[in-house]
Amino acid sequence: MTTAQQFERRRWIALALLAMAQFVVVLDASIVNVALPTIGESLSFSADNLSWVVNAYVLTFGGFLLLGGRLADLLGRRRVFMGGLILFALASLAGGFADSDGVLIAARAVQGLGAALLSPAALSIVTTTFRDGAERNKALGVWGAVAGAGGAAGVLLGGVLTEYLGWEWVLWVNVPIGIAAAALAPSLIAESRSDSETRAFDLAGAVSVTAGLSLLVYGLVEAPDAGWGSGQTIGLLAGALALLGIFIAVELRSAAPLVPFRIRTLTGANVVGVLTGASLFSMFFFISLYMQNVLGYSAIKAGLSYLPLAVTIIIAAGVASTLVTRIGFKPILVAGMGLIAAGLFWFGQISPGGGFLTDVLGPSLLAAVGLGFAFVPQTIAAVSGVKANEAGLASGLINTSQQVGGALGLAVLSTVAFPQIEDAAVQAGGPPTPAMLTDGYSEAFMVGAGIALLGVVAALTLIRNRDSRAHVELESAPGPVASATAGG
Repeated sequence: MTTAQQFERRRWIALALLAMAQFVVVLDASIVNVALPTIGESLSFSADNLSWVVNAYVLTFGGFLLLGGRLADLLGRRRVFMGGLILFALASLAGGFADSDGVLIAARAVQGLGAALLSPAALSIVTTTFRDGAERNKALGVWGAVAGAGGAAGVLLGGVLTEYLGWEWVLWVNVPIGIAAAALAPSLIAESRSDSETRAFDLAGAVSVTAGLSLLVYGLVEAPDAGWGSGQTIGLLAGALALLGIFIAVELRSAAPLVPFRIRTLTGANVVGVLTGASLFSMFFFISLYMQNVLGYSAIKAGLSYLPLAVTIIIAAGVASTLVTRIGFKPILVAGMGLIAAGLFWFGQISPGGGFLTDVLGPSLLAAVGLGFAFVPQTIAAVSGVKANEAGLASGLINTSQQVGGALGLAVLSTVAFPQIEDAAVQAGGPPTPAMLTDGYSEAFMVGAGIALLGVVAALTLIRNRDSRAHVELESAPGPVASATAGG
């Protein structure tokens, strides 16, 4: 039986395991991007439904993260982490064997559910294992590097697997990783849970927010075809707003809410998380389409083109964790969102006759620095000062913000780009030309830059300066390592 002292000595090895699990979770939100054209052709997807290969995963993930975090706090963080890993691996296996678009979308949704269990459990284990301050900043720097680089690495790995083994392997690659991580967890991670007397799961809140967000994104995706003023679109959006209103009402009355609206910096960090996710997911999606559909890149070449971006995010995240310890999380977060906006604006200048050096590399590196600088401080801000018995909730909330932001951003930017491309093609009386595609993608990048600028404004106005400074002052007031009730 592993002792508390052994778990303590192995905590950095445990961090590597937790980071690897999170890497796979983030990777799976983007790994299918490069494979989308191949998947669409293989399973006869319509152009409108193809984005649901991404959205089914992201929406289920985002919708159930809050409940997953609460389950981790109450049932045991290690137990929920392992259960999520196994469910994630089984859904990945089923998705690779899908023989129709409906089966694949369903498998991706179950993948998202598994990710919603394991991801907040993993982050809450990190926050209850490492002491608030420099040690936790270092650990969360690793976490932020993984979260940021996972998206880029997903596209890279997706290109390699699609080119040489087939699109099915973008899903099957998760199976051995998930099973191995679940097997190693008991020897590296101590079981921990909340000692709170309030043991409520808030199922009503989880169901209402998941249903509301699903209707919202579905309404946005279908609006260009149905018409923005159609009864279908108005009905879907009204239903979504009603369900989200019910969610807020449930949360305000709940003794154990999934979302603690009362904490300003926590709220601010999650608002910025939504805007970061909206920028990040749409950026990877449209860069992949531009490189393959306009520049004529193969899946493997498109994937390899993300390598500089992934490496830069990892480096930037390490720098950000050090800077946060010295000057606080607010200025680093503001700078990060500003750099993301600048990178997306640069991407907005793409041309039909462009190339990697002239149109992709520069904005990729600029946006990568911004992502590294944004992910680390927003995660630190979201969990800083949170009680151990609420670590799962806080972890689930920041993950939810980023993932749901990604789904909403992709839905909104798709409605910006694709109708414009289709209208131009109809007027020309033929298939879309590279110039038409470029104009649509460019418009999406510019809107994405605007979303990132909103993140700058949100960070400036919603993150408290005193909370950011107080985090720096932790280093002059040493204390014990944060922990929850734990057992071998």
